[in-house]
Amino acid sequence: MRKRKKEDKKSTQDWLTTYSDMVTLLLCFFVLLFSFSEIDAQKFRAIMSSFQGGSGVLESGSSMDIPEELEGDMNTNIDEEELEKLKGIIEEYAESIGLKEEITLTIEERGLVIRFMDSVFFDSGKAEIKSESKQILHYMAELLNKEEFKEKHIKVEGHTDSDPIIYSTIYPTNWELSATRATNVLRYLVENEGIDGGRISSSGYSYYRSVAPNDTQENKAKNRRVDIVILKSSYEKWEP
Repeated sequence: MRKRKKEDKKSTQDWLTTYSDMVTLLLCFFVLLFSFSEIDAQKFRAIMSSFQGGSGVLESGSSMDIPEELEGDMNTNIDEEELEKLKGIIEEYAESIGLKEEITLTIEERGLVIRFMDSVFFDSGKAEIKSESKQILHYMAELLNKEEFKEKHIKVEGHTDSDPIIYSTIYPTNWELSATRATNVLRYLVENEGIDGGRISSSGYSYYRSVAPNDTQENKAKNRRVDIVILKSSYEKWEP
């Protein structure tokens, strides 16, 4: 009789071993499917959680860490979706206020670049933000402080054309002018609109990062600009 009980117990354990092997194979299958598809972090975690608590696969209450490479791919996909959404919202806004040509948006490797021609914020040769332009910065800050975007890091970049500054004693060169313009935009966003100072920085590049040759008045106008860059997660460790 005792021998029969031992045999029954052994049979049960064999069944659990087979079941565990099957579930492990299923897990590998799902991971393989994910490797060939566009990965959604929340869906992946949901699938992983379904394997928790089963016999022989993941102990009850334990969690499965997503591999670093896979986490990076998922963050990239999430970044792209969020930045595309943000781009569409701002493009609609720019068109609604009649500044579609003066405010342009592109998604680059480092993030979303919101490009403002200098005339949007400043008078020629000056760095004080025009009062009528502050509403644009107010809109930008409200948008960037929304729950879905409030963790995004921001970089403000000032640029000029190659014409030397002649009549100003405040800004000896284009370095000072570009840097002061970027800093003034940053300070307004932080001090007046509540952007967290820990997620924003500014830089001035003079005329050394032009987007067009400084050979015509039209091209020079393109180079006189302020870029507000919404960084992807992968670039936050380096800037700001």
